[in-house]
Amino acid sequence: MSHDPVTEAPADAPPPATTAATTVALADLPSLVGTTFGPSSWRTITQEQVNQFADLTGDHNPIHVDPDYAATTPFGGTIVHGYLTLALVVPLMAEVVEVTGVRTGINYGLDRLRFPAPVRVGSRIRVTSTLSAVTDVPGGHQAVYENTFEVEGQAKPAAVSVMIVRYYA
Repeated sequence: MSHDPVTEAPADAPPPATTAATTVALADLPSLVGTTFGPSSWRTITQEQVNQFADLTGDHNPIHVDPDYAATTPFGGTIVHGYLTLALVVPLMAEVVEVTGVRTGINYGLDRLRFPAPVRVGSRIRVTSTLSAVTDVPGGHQAVYENTFEVEGQAKPAAVSVMIVRYYA
């Protein structure tokens, strides 16, 4: 049996949430405004992933990559880059909503982004997305999703974003 270190839960953890993506046709997307999708499954973020992200972005702040230094901070250990947390929105949202009839989709941007609480390396996160608006754009629809990144065992979310996606038919 193979083990996936990225998503495998500790032996004493509760069973993972079973989620199935809600499938919706692009033409029907406007009828789902106000719908909340998720939560996704839990995803563990490892120190190796944080180090790889640091190498890709050049952000080697010791709070992310130096466990000895980070242990002396108020966080008590290394924390995940906020933008790494945000980047996980793509695979996590794919677990909870699938828009069909799309030739291509693009990330059009963010209207708001906050990181209310840090994510300690080794923590598990998941996302819940609420479709808050859909408008017509030439060739398709623009959708606005309000995303909340939950950290297992923490009251405050790790990230809250208002993300704009354009879907082209």
